[in-house]
Amino acid sequence: MAGSSSSKLVVYGAIGANVAIAISKFVAAFFTGSAAMMSEGIHSLVDSGNGLLILFGMKRSERPADAQHPFGYSKEIYFWTVIVAVLIFAVGGGMSLYKGYQYLQHPVPLTDPTWNYWVLGLAMLFEGIACSLAYREFRKTQGNYGFWQALRLSKDPAVFAILLEDLAALVGLLIAVAGIFFGHLLNNLYLDGAASMAIGALLVGMAVFMLREAKGLLIGEGADAAVLQDLATLAHQDPAVLSMRDPLTMYLGPQDAVLALDIEFHDHLSAVEVEQAIHRLQNSIQAKHPLFRRIFIEAAAPPTPL
Repeated sequence: MAGSSSSKLVVYGAIGANVAIAISKFVAAFFTGSAAMMSEGIHSLVDSGNGLLILFGMKRSERPADAQHPFGYSKEIYFWTVIVAVLIFAVGGGMSLYKGYQYLQHPVPLTDPTWNYWVLGLAMLFEGIACSLAYREFRKTQGNYGFWQALRLSKDPAVFAILLEDLAALVGLLIAVAGIFFGHLLNNLYLDGAASMAIGALLVGMAVFMLREAKGLLIGEGADAAVLQDLATLAHQDPAVLSMRDPLTMYLGPQDAVLALDIEFHDHLSAVEVEQAIHRLQNSIQAKHPLFRRIFIEAAAPPTPL
């Protein structure tokens, strides 16, 4: 499972970066009283916890099938992705919005921002490294799709969730820098709080996007149009196939999907020849699309003449 190992490396990298960054941000917030820096510390701390939850979900999803779960536990990763998105929405976004609002109501006098700039600079470096790891893994499955389209088509939360978090972290850092810099430049106490609220809004938006994508996967999302077309092509290339209905597919996990085919074979074939054709189709499909671990092929009866 090389893909799973690569995904775990992305998550480990993100956790390590976020823990170090969170500590430094909280230290800077303590000495400077910056609301934006406190929000960024909360953001990094939530991201660290989210990485641990994603790892937990990956571990749970690798359990073998049993009598109660004959299709295995692959969907566990999607469940924990939903939990991560809820935490980002409630804890990351909610707390940042609250801290920003609180700061706007009771602004703290401006102090020397040197601590903030040092921490934010280091945070950008570490987040950039983590983001590049996640993006490199994401590129392996991006294909010819655009970035956002490929992100929506991705079935691996361990990659797209971490990539989204890292991108949001980089944007959040830029917002924090802008709030602190212009707050001191213009001697405006309220820009720091406004930056905190902007970071909260960013996290809420990201969480909503993640919830939407994870929900589709959790309730049973199928393969994209290109894969479906390829399945139809593979089936019709077999000389025993007369016609085929639309394939039924569902992702159980990032590298685990189920496929059901309803195929009408030529009526002159014997039972043994139909069985051989089914084996050929299963082998050819799994050779090109190994994610279909379970393939069910039903020999459809020819239509009854009126």
